Order: sequence, then structure tokens, then C-alpha cells
Amino acid sequence: MNKFVSLFRRLSYRTSRISIDIQRFYCDHPHSSLPRRPGPLAYYKGLVNQGKLQHDPYQEKVAFELENLLGRLERYEKDMEEYHANLAKWEENRAIERRRLLMEEAEAKQRGVFTPVNKRRSLFHRWMTWKQPGNVEPGVGKWVSYLNRERKLNELVGQRPTAPPAPKGLYLYGNVGSGKTMLMDIFYCATEGIVKHRSRFHFHEAMLQVHDLMHKVWKSQVEEKSLQSSISNWVMNLRFDTKIKEWLAAEEKYQQEMQMNNILPVVADKFLVDEQGHQKGARVLCFDEIQTVDVFAIVALSGIVNRLLSTGTILVATSNRAPRDLNQDGMQKEIFLKFVDSLEQHCENVLIGNEIDYRRYIAQRSIDPVHYFWPLDRVKIKEFENMWDMTIRKTGGQVSSQTLPVMFGRTLEVPESCNGVARFTFEYLCGRPVGAADYIAVAKSYHTVFISDIPIMSMRIRDKARRFITLIDELYNHHCCLFCSASSSIDDLFQGTEEGTLFDLESFQFETETEGGKLRRDVLAEGSVSSGGTQTGIISLLSGQEEMFAFQRAVDRRTGRRG
Repeated sequence: MNKFVSLFRRLSYRTSRISIDIQRFYCDHPHSSLPRRPGPLAYYKGLVNQGKLQHDPYQEKVAFELENLLGRLERYEKDMEEYHANLAKWEENRAIERRRLLMEEAEAKQRGVFTPVNKRRSLFHRWMTWKQPGNVEPGVGKWVSYLNRERKLNELVGQRPTAPPAPKGLYLYGNVGSGKTMLMDIFYCATEGIVKHRSRFHFHEAMLQVHDLMHKVWKSQVEEKSLQSSISNWVMNLRFDTKIKEWLAAEEKYQQEMQMNNILPVVADKFLVDEQGHQKGARVLCFDEIQTVDVFAIVALSGIVNRLLSTGTILVATSNRAPRDLNQDGMQKEIFLKFVDSLEQHCENVLIGNEIDYRRYIAQRSIDPVHYFWPLDRVKIKEFENMWDMTIRKTGGQVSSQTLPVMFGRTLEVPESCNGVARFTFEYLCGRPVGAADYIAVAKSYHTVFISDIPIMSMRIRDKARRFITLIDELYNHHCCLFCSASSSIDDLFQGTEEGTLFDLESFQFETETEGGKLRRDVLAEGSVSSGGTQTGIISLLSGQEEMFAFQRAVDRRTGRRG
């Protein structure tokens, strides 16, 4: 609960240029006069000495661990640069040798002395097979040919270079307000100038990028014409019979299909590569608020994170839960456990414990009360309208509508906007089928956002509540300032109404899940669970824990530091 309160109180007016966000100040103001930024531990101690933070032994321990990791990164960056140079050379040599082997096989075919994969076949059968169009090597021939060629390449070029052992990353978890995200962000900024390839993602943004990359990879797979034309560029100009050229093109196509067989590793390989496609050096991924909200998140996180970690990427992640506690509903258990095993193999799990919610501590000292207007009576509505008018006057422009481009080719209409300031109703942003991609587009386009008529959340508007939590997350992640008018205080916003409290029914979307031949939702409605069922788990589903947990995370983003 208190996390969402904190979030609201946290979104300060950006145009005032007064930042109480310590980790963002650290990241957004380059130390141009210094050869490099201070390490996480030194910076943390500096904040404590300046009175901007209270000393916390748990936070200091994490800062110490991050400092040690930063020191290991310098050596690892050099080792990885050398590794990628060797890998590039190996791949180039392998491509040359592979082309040479193909040419030798094609010349043998041209002379009519090519030996088919199955040597036991009769001469007549081999001759008949050769004459059949498009059936040079029937059955599993291409697969066997591919494996034989790969084995020869290993003998000629050698095995793929081995990446140097990567330092273990950190998985930071603990209660809201403990400073997890602040410490992660300090570390991320400290890597500037040490590691070339570094990325920071919040959960929603990461999942959207995964969707986008998967779509692009899938699209490249189905574009057979462009694939064939790229192969034909060099094959069709060779001095071979048409039949041999068709065989060469088929072999090249099969090689590319084998590389694209598993889409998630391909997506993972593109996830941290810069726009120029450069890969030399170490790679660091900072991942804020790891969650497993649905089946796709579990499968995508498992496939991509496993691939990144296995290829030397260093992960520093935050979450409110320990790795094995992420999947409360037990979805895709086998895949999830593999994901957790990979996390524990490549990351140190560090619990940040505290008895104080530091977000509230900071918020009490820095909150600007004019940003949240409640209740929705005539006085507060008038104050909200006055704030909008005053803000627009300061921008010096005219209010107009605008169309924002959204990921995946969609657009979002903004009813009222002016020079970086936009206004919406709660119903417009959260009562329609929009999501994280739309909210990211808003957050990237406007530094200040006004949202009016926010109701008290209840079971009846559960979907709107989930969208609202996502919206607030993205506004904060992109440094936006938020002004709101609402029916109640922030603390009471998610307490429910006479219609009932806000239950979590996230798992009910999978309506084909059955127990004893019945839909899960029917079992729950009847209140009967088989003796082998998980009654505790079902009670948890109805308790509102997940919804309130997400709300607590969002509330917390409005006050003090992030956790």
C-alpha cells in the first residue's frame, strides 16, 4: 500500500529543476571535471556525510558489494574485448572455410562424382535420386550434411573461443523503501567509462522490447523472398548447372534456418547490442523490478536471461521478492526453476533488510502538497484547474491535441497538450485497452502530466487499477512530474469500496486450466477444492495480495527513494 503513496509523492515538478531524487542526480549530472565518477561505496558514504541519507548498514553492505563488482568489471572489460576480437576472427575464418567446403562439394557434384550421404544405396537409386527435381539429398540428408560440415569446420578452424569467466552479478531484494533501485542506479552510472555496453531496463520496458524484437525476428524468418534473394546474390552467378545452384541455395537457406530455430536466443543476442551492432567488451544489464506476472514473462525472462548470463552478461537486478518467491502462482514451474537456477548460478542474492521505509522518510521532508488534489469537491477541483492554467501559462503556448506514435505501429491521441505538458482523465488512460507501450510513449513525450478524476479502486475496476499502477511506474521511470485530482487520499485509494476490496484475479486469465475436469474459476466459485488441491494458494489468489503488492510498489514511487 505505502509504495503507491510514495510513488505519487515522488513525482516532483520537473520544470522547477529541483531534484530530490539522489540516484538520478548522480546519473544526470556528469562529473565533467573528474576523470571518472566515484564508486558506489564512496558515493553512498558521501550522501550520508552530506545528510542526504541516513546511514543504514544493509545499504552500506550492498554498496560495498557493488564497489567490488565494479572493480572486477575493469579487468573483465579488457578480457571481453580480447575475447570478442578473437571470436570475430574465428567467425570470419569459419565463414571462409565453410564457403570453400561448399564450393568443393558443388564442384564434385558438377563433375558427377558427389557421394550421397547414404553410401549403401545402389548406383541406380543414386542416379534416380539425382534426377528427381528438388531432391538432391532426400530425408534427413540436409541435417546430416550440415552436421558433417560443422564437424569439418571444427577440425579446420578450431572450436569456438571460450569466453572468460564473468564476475557474479547481484540480485537485490527486500521490502519497499529499502533503497534497492537507488543503489542499482548508482552502480549503473558508475559503470560509465568502464563498460561500453550497459543497459538499464524497468520490467515493462524490457518486456515491450522483447515483444518488438521477437516480432522483427519472426518477420525476418517468414520473408522467404528476401532470404532467397540474399542467398542468390552470390550463388546464382557461379558457373554451375542450375541444379547445383539450387542445391547450394538450399544449403545456405538451411544454415540460416538452423541459426533461427530458437527465437529467444536470437532475441537475447540482439537485446544488448548497440545500434551499430558492436559487441566488443563486457555487457552489463541492470534490471529493475523483476516480476513473473504471466506465462509470457516467465518464458521470455527464462530464455533471454539464461542466454545473456551464459554468454557473459553481468546482471544487477532488483525485486521485492527472493528469486524462488517470484512465481507465487506456480505457472510454468519447470521453466521457472531453470530461470531461478541460472540466476543463483550467476548472481549473488542479497537481502536488503530494514525497519524504516526511507521513501517515506525523505517524502516527509520534501513533499510538495500541491501536486495531489483530493477529494473531488468543488474547492479541490478548482485548485486543480488553476494549477493546470498556471502551468500552461508558464509554457507560453496554445493547448492542442496531438497524436503520439506508439510501438508496433500504433498511435495514441492526446486530447490536451502544450509544450511538454499533457492532460488526461483517468478513464481515458486507464479505462480503455491501452498498456505499457502507450504509457511509455506519454512519459517520453511529456515532462509534466495531469490526470483528473481518479476514483477509489475496487474489484469492479480491477483492470483499470492494474493499468494505473503501470502508468505511474512508467511516469516515474522517465522522470515525469505528475499532478492528480482524486476521490481520496493516496493511502486510501486502494482500500476498496462498498463493492468490495480489490482481489487479484491475474491467474484467472488462463481459463483452460482445469482441476478435476472443471475450469479453475468454476472450482473457486463453488468453493470446493479437491484434497490434492492447493487451498492455501487459492486463498492467496482471493486475498488481493498480488494487487496490493503491486499497488504498494507503485505508491512507494511517489515518495522518497525508490526501492
